Amino acid sequence: MRTEKQWPVAEQATPELVLRPVAPEPTFKTRVYETLRHAIINMEIYGKEEETWLDERQLSERLAVSRTPIREAIAMLEQQGFVKTVPRRGIIVVRKSKREVIEMIQAWAALESMAARLVIAHATDEAILSLRDLFHSFHETHRPADYPSEYSTANIRFHQRIIELSGSNVIREMTENILVHVRGIRQLTIGRDDRASQSIEDHLAIIDALVSRDVERAERLCRDHTLGLADYVEKHGEGIFE
Repeated sequence: MRTEKQWPVAEQATPELVLRPVAPEPTFKTRVYETLRHAIINMEIYGKEEETWLDERQLSERLAVSRTPIREAIAMLEQQGFVKTVPRRGIIVVRKSKREVIEMIQAWAALESMAARLVIAHATDEAILSLRDLFHSFHETHRPADYPSEYSTANIRFHQRIIELSGSNVIREMTENILVHVRGIRQLTIGRDDRASQSIEDHLAIIDALVSRDVERAERLCRDHTLGLADYVEKHGEGIFE
């Protein structure tokens, strides 16, 4: 007697397929969140006495969206510690205390030193050597200390580039969440006490260690360089946070 061929049920067949989730189109909330987050990360929130407030209505008008995605994006930013909603007053961009910033800088030092190890493991010689291009305009007649704003931009980009060259998305995401604070403090202190001159020497030494694929030295130099900022804030941070 002929019997019908039994086909496998869906639950049995599906595991044999290699499937990846289909990425949905970004929602207004996601796009607004990413826009606001990027803007906050690039703000200067420590170089002025007054606090930075956000207004829902103005954000809605400037981004040409309704208030609903603005509120949803603000809620996401508040969960991540970028902003804080103050009842009957509005939304404030969070500034950390001196102790909190020091701990963030220490965390950055640990993450960047690990990033340096990964750079040596994964980055090409050409990519590592490109770090020197960030400082090619600085020399004896164009000293970092004489152009603090210009050097500050190169300084921040150097640290971001090391994170990028590591190839680690986890380290990149973790440092982005503290970048707004570490970046602001770096910008504010780089022109003080001839720190820019020492900074560029440290950077060039780090590049040399990366180029020579000296893992231990690169990790140590990255860590000590950033911990030097933490020590400076510990000793001279009163004017920044109080």
